[in-house]
Amino acid sequence: MIAEPKLASRAAVQKENSIVDVPSSGSVIQTPNALRSGSKQKTARGKRRVQEVSENAKRRHSERSFPRHRRVSQEHSNNGDVEAVTLFEVVSMGKSAMQSVVDDWIEAYQQDRDTALLDLISFFIQCSGCKGVVTAEMFQSRHDTGLQKKMIEEFDEDTGLQYKKFMAFPWILTVTWPMDMDCGEYPLTMPGPYWKKFRCNFCEFIVMLIHQGQNSVIYDSYLMDTVISLLTELSDSRIRAFRHTCTLSALKLLTALVSVAVNLGVNKDNTHRLYEEERNKMTSKRACHRQEQLEKKIKELQDKQHEIENMMNVIFKGVFLMRYRDVTPEIRANCMEEIGIWMKMYSPFFLNDSYLKYVGWMLNDKQTEVRLKCVLGLQGLYSNTLFISKLELFTSRFKDRIMSMLLDKDHEVAAQSMKLLMLISQNCEDVLSLEDCKTMYQFVYSSHRPLATTAGEFLYKNLLSHHQVPEQEDEVSKQKGRNNHYTSTIKTLIQFFQENELHKHVSYLVDSLWDCASPLLKDWESVTALLLDDPQQGEGLNDSQQSILIEILLASVRQAAEGHPPAGRGTGKKVFPAKERKVQVDDCVKIIEHFIVVLPELLAKYSTDANKVTSLLQIPQYFSMDVYSTCSRIEGHLDVLLKQMKDVIEKHTEPEVLEAGSRAYQVLWSKEMAIHNQVNVSRSQLIDQWVDKFNQLLKDFLQEGESLSANEEVVYQILSTLKRITAFHNAHDLSKWNLYDSVSRILTAGSEHGGIPHQITIQALQCTCYSVLWQITTCLEGAFSKENVLAQRSQLRSFCEMCQNCLSHEHPAVKEQAFTVLCDTLIACSYQLHSGERHDLAPLVYTPDAKLQRALLTFIQEQVFTEVEQETQSKASENGDEVNKLDELHRRRSLLAAYCKLVVHSVVEMTTAAEIFKQYMKYYNDFGDIIKETLSRTRQMDRIQSARTLVLCLQQLFLRLKQEQGSSSCGSSIQTISTIKELARRFSLTFGWDQIKSRESVAMMHKDGIEFAFKGFVQNGQKQPPPNIAYLTILSEFSNKLLKPDKKTVYGYLQRYTGNQVLTYKEDGWISLVCYRASLLASGEEDDSYSLTSTDTFKESSQSNHARAMPLKRKLSNELCNSSLLASSDTNGRTPDVKVTPQFISTVIKGGKWLKCSQGRNGKETEEPPDIGHPQDAMLQDQPDATNEDVDIDTFDMEPA
Repeated sequence: MIAEPKLASRAAVQKENSIVDVPSSGSVIQTPNALRSGSKQKTARGKRRVQEVSENAKRRHSERSFPRHRRVSQEHSNNGDVEAVTLFEVVSMGKSAMQSVVDDWIEAYQQDRDTALLDLISFFIQCSGCKGVVTAEMFQSRHDTGLQKKMIEEFDEDTGLQYKKFMAFPWILTVTWPMDMDCGEYPLTMPGPYWKKFRCNFCEFIVMLIHQGQNSVIYDSYLMDTVISLLTELSDSRIRAFRHTCTLSALKLLTALVSVAVNLGVNKDNTHRLYEEERNKMTSKRACHRQEQLEKKIKELQDKQHEIENMMNVIFKGVFLMRYRDVTPEIRANCMEEIGIWMKMYSPFFLNDSYLKYVGWMLNDKQTEVRLKCVLGLQGLYSNTLFISKLELFTSRFKDRIMSMLLDKDHEVAAQSMKLLMLISQNCEDVLSLEDCKTMYQFVYSSHRPLATTAGEFLYKNLLSHHQVPEQEDEVSKQKGRNNHYTSTIKTLIQFFQENELHKHVSYLVDSLWDCASPLLKDWESVTALLLDDPQQGEGLNDSQQSILIEILLASVRQAAEGHPPAGRGTGKKVFPAKERKVQVDDCVKIIEHFIVVLPELLAKYSTDANKVTSLLQIPQYFSMDVYSTCSRIEGHLDVLLKQMKDVIEKHTEPEVLEAGSRAYQVLWSKEMAIHNQVNVSRSQLIDQWVDKFNQLLKDFLQEGESLSANEEVVYQILSTLKRITAFHNAHDLSKWNLYDSVSRILTAGSEHGGIPHQITIQALQCTCYSVLWQITTCLEGAFSKENVLAQRSQLRSFCEMCQNCLSHEHPAVKEQAFTVLCDTLIACSYQLHSGERHDLAPLVYTPDAKLQRALLTFIQEQVFTEVEQETQSKASENGDEVNKLDELHRRRSLLAAYCKLVVHSVVEMTTAAEIFKQYMKYYNDFGDIIKETLSRTRQMDRIQSARTLVLCLQQLFLRLKQEQGSSSCGSSIQTISTIKELARRFSLTFGWDQIKSRESVAMMHKDGIEFAFKGFVQNGQKQPPPNIAYLTILSEFSNKLLKPDKKTVYGYLQRYTGNQVLTYKEDGWISLVCYRASLLASGEEDDSYSLTSTDTFKESSQSNHARAMPLKRKLSNELCNSSLLASSDTNGRTPDVKVTPQFISTVIKGGKWLKCSQGRNGKETEEPPDIGHPQDAMLQDQPDATNEDVDIDTFDMEPA
């Protein structure tokens, strides 16, 4: 394959790319020092001569060809800049106006067109990144019989050069460049602002060349023929740099010719109009010579236009048709971009189905860039109503494809496709059906905001903007008409939301409509007036419509106050410019001024509806405290609002309502504002009332020395009051009411006497947790004394004991609540959060004892990793209750994440995570991401301890398997063996590719694994394998994570336990050792012989069942399936046989695969079959030097325990 040319650096290009001026036949355009391979054959004297000649030629050529730019470049040279001499350097540096550069070249072309044309040819070659030699020779006839033989592109083995010969009439050009250039980047693909500017200058130069020469040189039948021939030949090159650069050049050349053709058409029309006016004059006033001049000019313009169209046709057929399906995506994208420009600029010639079909076909391209260019080009066509009639067939043929592109994997393509369909809907009648429009409407819920906003604009224009306000003379009637218009529009929006049933959150719909319909959504006066209207007096809204409208109201207030999209549609809060910031401030003022008056009325009207008041109570959260000082009239309405909020909270016990009310009080209770005292009094009165009521009810409920006594009414009163206190305690510090002592009495009485309803226990746990956390926050802020810290420590330990008792409660909800609040408290009191400079907070650090850690782990095993829960989920799935299934999965994931936080923050021992890691394979779909992240975090904390946890996990699973096999048949445990090995493989993958970081931990795993496998084994000549020998098969999954020197060390450590006599045994019980040894020796040439050793060692056990001609891999699988993998000794010394599945043969067969790689001709690694030696010799090698390699890296010393 021919190598692509490599672009030299800018300095090298400026120094080396020079042109020798030889105007006669056999001209050479060469670059000194370019032919590195050929330079070895020249003497130093010859090199100096060539360099001097090229420099002199460069100087003469530049002075004659570019006189004006020569003066400019000399001025830059005097200032210390690099002197630009060649046309490539002038364009790439971009220090001169492009028009002056083109004018200089046209002037040089008119003086000596051969030399100037060779300069232009060299310019295109150099822009391709080739720093080679261009040789030109003349020929006399296009029909030269030997011409085709010269059109070659191959490699000259004698000189080590690569060259291409092609025709650019009247030249035969030969481009030669060194073969040692690798396939690197070239100017059009190089990164950085310099080369990005070069691309712009390059395209501008081609366009300007045609523009400046449109009245002279492009019609001489010499320049354009040569350039088009050159670009056509090079665009068909196998070298990407030539193909890409010259294709782009040809396309830009065609675009410039299109512009010339358009100008010619305009001039022809103007001249023809003048001709008609002159011909229509009276005979006495008609000037014959004037009419003849106009006829001659029309004929000349027609001839020029015909010639330009012929050039365009040649380029289109010679370049575009060959390259629009090029293998390079950039070339295909350039073709689609330019053809869109051609059809838009010169529609009489290009805008027809013969050219449109190429754009339609490339809508199915695999590359995003190509599809995007097609869609953008079509947008330019459909935006012009004059082109619609010519697009009818294309629209009917490719409409379905454009519709499907709304689901494109690239969001930008999908968004631009939506814009294209909007243009089609606006300018083409009856093209999009009602179903198509409904499909497009649904994208307002897309997670990609540009696509969603475009769909929102389409929805607004098609559905919401059709209602017009009737013109009324009377102002009252006009206002009524405006209200009717708004009501109709809002009802249409609500109906759309109800009919789709795709999403439960209105905020995404509001965000999609915000850019185009913000005046409609921010008309809060009309919304609140509509909500306050009595449905019986007019065309009001029903209950469901009112609920949706309140959600729309809340979403619009949030969008106006915060300015950023909802969760899932943005990367974060954006920085607003000054204009948008001013609009946001004005909206915030409008919100607080309007809703401070209207919100109490809305709360009063909908006070009994929990869903509605939940949304309404969230509106004060978006009151901006910064604008309170500018709103002087709000204090008069604040008392009414606080009173109405209090009444609503007193009527409801739903958690959503109470939480929204608590947050509303928190926002209004800002200490920086003047209204703080007013809100604080209202809040304190409310909480005093609840606390007094709760204490009185609790006193009656808990009879000292007697059993608990209460009726349902008392229980309800206690529960409702406790719910309100708990909800407010979450957002407010209520420590001065000393709620911990009173609420903890419920938990104490429940643990001693029982009989406490589980709903009260749950609320009590949550309330006491808030009390403890607020106390800790107070201590962290510094407002504490030593006595307070000690009291808080005692309170913390008593609370943890109460939670631990609740973990054994009979009701599952109580246990779950106790687990959740206990995890939150332990995280807040962990050592990591209090370590550092705050030594005075050391008493607050609480580490759970072993009993509490076991209780937490037991809860996770019972509530998360249970077969019962899986059966419940499968039943729910069968019944179609997917919502309950997802809720249950979310609950279990939350519990597991809470426990994993304890592990990550070192609250519990890291070894307890072994029970979590055991479930990695079984519950991979549900909890795999959480377990994997936990494993990653623990490894960041302590790599060695994390590895020991993995070892403990695998060893416990292995011992459990042995125990199960000792009491049951082995058939049911085969899948479990495979699972353990697969789990080890998954653990091995988590170590990543950096073996240096995990070196010590992996070596420790092998050391502990070997000791575990040979535990209790004594080298006294006994043939019975150790009881845990099969663990080596699992351990072999980590062998590929060892460095080669460490494999040698581990192998030597293994030899201390095995000895030479063990290797002579051929019993099936030792096959695990063979597997493990093969995995350690699978790094060099020894692994091939070792794999064959294991094959020969156990061949005898299966000779009677398999033919000799069976392939090695299949034979090994069948033989090892009949051998025993796990040997466990019982009291009688018998070892139960366990059949091995073929999945376990991977470690043994690994040596038989083609592991050695060699460098192929393309630089890729290719597999080679191993050399087959004598297997028994390899089996008996006991020296650890088998894996010895010269690697400059330390090795580990391992000593047996």
